[in-house]
This record gives sequence, structure tokens and C-alpha cells, in this order.
Amino acid sequence: MTRRALVVEQPGSLALRRRASLEPGPGEVVVRPAYCGLCGSDVELVRGEVDAAFVGYPLTLGHEWSGTIGAVGAGVSRLRPGQRCVGEGIVPCGRCASCLAGATNVCDTYDELGFTREGAAGDEVLVPARIVHVLADSVPLLDAALVEPAAVVLTGLEKAAPRPDSRVLVIGDGTIGLLAAMLVALWSPREIAMVGRRAEQEELARVLGVTSFRVDSPAGPPSDLVIEAAGSSAAIEAAVGATRRGGTTLLLGLPPTGATVTLPADLLVNNDLTIAASFGYTSSIWARVVELLNGGRIAPGRIVTHRYPLEAFVQAFETLTSSTGRRGKVILEVAGG
Repeated sequence: MTRRALVVEQPGSLALRRRASLEPGPGEVVVRPAYCGLCGSDVELVRGEVDAAFVGYPLTLGHEWSGTIGAVGAGVSRLRPGQRCVGEGIVPCGRCASCLAGATNVCDTYDELGFTREGAAGDEVLVPARIVHVLADSVPLLDAALVEPAAVVLTGLEKAAPRPDSRVLVIGDGTIGLLAAMLVALWSPREIAMVGRRAEQEELARVLGVTSFRVDSPAGPPSDLVIEAAGSSAAIEAAVGATRRGGTTLLLGLPPTGATVTLPADLLVNNDLTIAASFGYTSSIWARVVELLNGGRIAPGRIVTHRYPLEAFVQAFETLTSSTGRRGKVILEVAGG
């Protein structure tokens, strides 16, 4: 038996390959992905632009996904075939000081689906049972495929600790920016403004609760919380400059490897700023996102604008890298559901 897998053999190559079917070992689960999201990190993986400490080639893409359990290994009693689920992409060791403190996102041993181990852009994915989370029957698998980026955002927001009735500014109109607007609404802010790069994104932003949308310029009153979700040095500098005295700047975007930022040091002190950077997500926040999803409190699938069958991956990547037009999340449909 064989399965399909979207493989980057080495930077610059991307192809749909046939691989041997997977069998779960003790404590493992084989999941049949329904949907697999694509993001800027996948583009960077194909191009070879990801820091070598966080990737191992050849690799099967896919760190944002949902699916159905196909088989369970020995010793797995909590899960059973047929259950609909999602699985954490970051696989923490569970033993280091960071993991024991709950900071599984900065585990001493970096290991992540779609980066250092086979991802879910294919017919099967093998994961440790301990990182699998069962979905409620009412949750659409399309919504569930966005648990990963939603967990990235929520981990940062928990660190930034938004206050009710505050002014929030989101810089960036891609997946992370749109999800930041959706999730920060859980704190009941007074307003949620967004600065984007494409006017076509305003409709999506408004659906998610954005009260004002501007292109390129963060002009406006200083904000209590500024969320940088564009992943560029210029966006970081703009975010700090748009934060009110005593406010917080949250850095969620990931700039290119080696990028630098120039900030006026006196402004940071004189304005009593808190600057929080956030990487990935913790296991506890991932569970919290699943809880919100299972409880019907969030519906991240609203930002999906493009769906392609797995074999149409070339078109999917072309859409993902296009600089024009309305674009939310780009999804590969593997088995659907």
C-alpha cells in the first residue's frame, strides 16, 4: 500500500510523491488528513529560507491540519479509529525544564511536523498520541484545520494580556493578522483597527470584527495594544511607534532570518513600553483553542478563501504568493470532510 505526500526533497523542489503507507508504533497514531493549510513558512521551506536549526530535508510539508484517526498503536487507549481530530505540530519532549514549566513552545529539542518530521500534506501522517486532540462532532474539519495558526495567535495574546475596552491595532492582513483580530475580540476591546497591504482584505477583516481598516499607514491615535503580524522589520518599527505610552507591542510575525530592527532606545524607556515576542504555541494554549472550537465560540474557517485538491498544489502556491486580490487562508483539500 502507498500514500501520497507533498515532498520538498531539497530547497527549490516540490513534488507529489508516493510513499509507503504508515503504521503506528507504540504510543502513536496514524491520521488521515482532511485539510492541510498552507502559509508563508511553507513557501520559505520550499525556497530554503528557513533557519537550518528549524528544518531537515527531505521533508513532507504540512503543519496546519485536521483529519480522522485511521489506526492507533499499542498502548493507546484514549483514542480510536474514526475519531475526528487535530494534532499539535510542535512535538515537545515533555522532560526538559521548559516543558516542565509549561513552555512547550521552546522545548530544548525542537521537533515539528512539516519542518523536522513528516507533515500532513498527504494521505497519512504519523503523530504521537499524546499530542492528538479530539474534536466535537459539531466542529467542521475545515475550521479545525486552522487550530495551529489560531494557537500561535492565542499564545501571544495570553502573553500580552489585553484589557477590556482597550484600543487594539493589528498590523498585517494575512492569516495571522486576521486571526489576531478574531481572537482579540474575546477580550472585548473598544475598537480593533487593522493596517493591511491590500484594500481587498478589508471585507474579510470587517467580518472578523475589525472596526477600521487602512492600507499601509498606521496613522491614527496611539493604541493600547499593537499586534505586529506582518513579519517585517518595517512592520515592527511601525508597531512600536504606534503604541501609546504604557502600552504593549506584541510581535507575532516572523521576519526573514537575520533581519534587523532599528528602534530609538529612549522611546522604549520614556514611553514605558512592554514589547512581547511570541513563538509558536504551548500545549495548554492548543488545548484552549480546541476547547473554544468545540464550544462554538470561534469559527476560524471564515477566513478560508481558496481551496485546492492536493494534486493542484502548484496553483495553491501560486495563489499563496500572489501580491494581488482578496486572500485569506489557502487550504489543500486532501480527503475533505
